[in-house]
Amino acid sequence: MDLAFTPEEQKFREDIRAWVAASLPASISHKVHNALDLTREDQQNWGKILGKKGWLGYGWPKEFGGPGWNAVQRHLFEEECAMAGAPRVVPFGPVMVAPVIMAFGNAEQQQRFLPGIASGEVWWSQGYSEPGSGSDLASLKTKAERQGNKFIVNGQKTWTTLGQYGEWIFCLVRTSSEGKPQTGISFLLIDMKSKGVSVRPITLLDGSVEVNEVWFDNVEVPAENLIGEENKGWTYAKHLLSHERTNIADVNRAKRELERLKRIAKAEGVYTDTRFRDEIAKLEVDVVALEMMVLRVLSAEKSGKNSLEVAGLLKIRGSEIQQRYTELMMLAAGPYALPLMREAMEAGWQGDAVGGGLPGFPGGATHCAPLASTYFNMRKTTIYGGSSEVQRNIVAQTVLG
Repeated sequence: MDLAFTPEEQKFREDIRAWVAASLPASISHKVHNALDLTREDQQNWGKILGKKGWLGYGWPKEFGGPGWNAVQRHLFEEECAMAGAPRVVPFGPVMVAPVIMAFGNAEQQQRFLPGIASGEVWWSQGYSEPGSGSDLASLKTKAERQGNKFIVNGQKTWTTLGQYGEWIFCLVRTSSEGKPQTGISFLLIDMKSKGVSVRPITLLDGSVEVNEVWFDNVEVPAENLIGEENKGWTYAKHLLSHERTNIADVNRAKRELERLKRIAKAEGVYTDTRFRDEIAKLEVDVVALEMMVLRVLSAEKSGKNSLEVAGLLKIRGSEIQQRYTELMMLAAGPYALPLMREAMEAGWQGDAVGGGLPGFPGGATHCAPLASTYFNMRKTTIYGGSSEVQRNIVAQTVLG
């Protein structure tokens, strides 16, 4: 196993870094580096910039319009984007549903849906979780009844991230109640402008709207929107979840946020505290260990070997690290870890008046303004995409058989 990058890979990294530096709007980078809210326009603007270059589907093979990069190149691209302050690619279209359409969709579906995903023009949402069917996803109850050349869909999805922006949603639906729960699930693509689809935002603790309920009331979906075979959706869902869990680990964002933690600690005067430095050092060791795990997988893929199924393990460690760095940021800021005042922040206030005039804070505590919001938001990471408890069981079964 060779974890060193080749000269060709280093040159690839430099080319990516130069392109991102020239292409990423400074206003968006500023927001990402300071954990400020990104609008839909911010996220879709970056997606379209990538799409125009042919890199929004950076993990796609050339036959479907992607760059055809190998695993190491994809990793380097993600790392350079993260460190430059680029928003994460909204994954539901290019990272999650697109590979399913490529692997299990027919040629007509590929020609119909992939171009809009690749360009960033069409915003996709994910319809998996339901009330009472999150970690136990196979118990889902949203029903799709076949009537001739269409399905009639009734039910509810919840925790639909950024569903308020969605134009299309890929859903797991129950098409049969016979046999094991997993055997009666199908994979449907649904136009969210269809009659009977309603989106109800869920206001979070910090006052933001990131997740939603999506209701289906006798929604008619053409049968041509069924991916693969009826009642085989669980197979396609597992294919997608491996992409989602690896994406959640997001070691590159962890590396960027580690540097932000150090900046906050220095600004707050706690970076010289030995015990706090110890906590940062332990976190940094964990981030490096997660990166080594990722590189082991990449090394195996590059050499054509079958790597261990570690998507669950990556997800467990990655999500725990995300929670830890937000906790340390809050500890570093102390009383300046401001309670979120969303209306004031939307009006342009970022904590500039708090602490103004105090020694070391002539301009206030601007860098602390979003810390509480980020801390609250990251409580979800060990739950969504498969809870840590369930992932540990999967890893144990993989190792022990």
